[in-house]
Amino acid sequence: MKFYLGSHILSHINKSEVPLFISFRRLRKRKRKRFDNKIPICVDSGGFSELSLNGKWTISPEEYSKELLRLKDLGLNFEWCAIQDYMCEPHIIEKTGLTIKEHQKRTIENYLKLKSFNDGINYIPVIQGFELNDYLECVKMYKNSGIDLTKFETVGIGSVCRRQSTKEINDIVRTLHNLNINLHGFGVKTSGLKKYGQYLVSADSLAWSFNARYNREKCLICKNFKSKAKNCANCLNYAIQWKNKILLKSGFLK
Repeated sequence: MKFYLGSHILSHINKSEVPLFISFRRLRKRKRKRFDNKIPICVDSGGFSELSLNGKWTISPEEYSKELLRLKDLGLNFEWCAIQDYMCEPHIIEKTGLTIKEHQKRTIENYLKLKSFNDGINYIPVIQGFELNDYLECVKMYKNSGIDLTKFETVGIGSVCRRQSTKEINDIVRTLHNLNINLHGFGVKTSGLKKYGQYLVSADSLAWSFNARYNREKCLICKNFKSKAKNCANCLNYAIQWKNKILLKSGFLK
């Protein structure tokens, strides 16, 4: 399994020698300063924040593509970018006032729209739902739209990160894995890695920052150099130490 270290600090992009996962909402704040990333990054579209705050997408597919191309012109090297999907957690459904089926329909339409631009960006499809049958129905909807998810190197699975320690999510991820779909887990925590990490081809997590802030932790370098920072919530060295620790604990790092 490939692990992408989530980051909210844009300066990490030029410094990191491990794969990063960064939100589009952070990236679009960069206006002129160029990037020089050694390793391609993956991009989260920021859909959870968009729908939580606005109940809809305020960024059109055209604007999303245009901004990604602008960032590419600034030197940003993408591995892949998530589409502008619609999460299916109950509070998001309540916020949009739409049904799960409509969220799935709009998710697939967005993938098709973004792909139609032929802009050179590698957009990955995302399977959305809430219960197992929802996810299976979403796979079928993709197929009916001419999209065979088993042909992709990476397919995101949405609406699981806030309930990933449950048996339900384990069953959902395992079932989709058994359909020969190469799954990426968004925002996977240690509990999720232990439960269903073996069914993923890749995952990302930004939990290190919360962990450092909540527990007021510092990495060895910051401790030794007596950093004045209260914690390492923005520290790349701490993030990498945390990543290695949880991958070792979860059995993905020997």
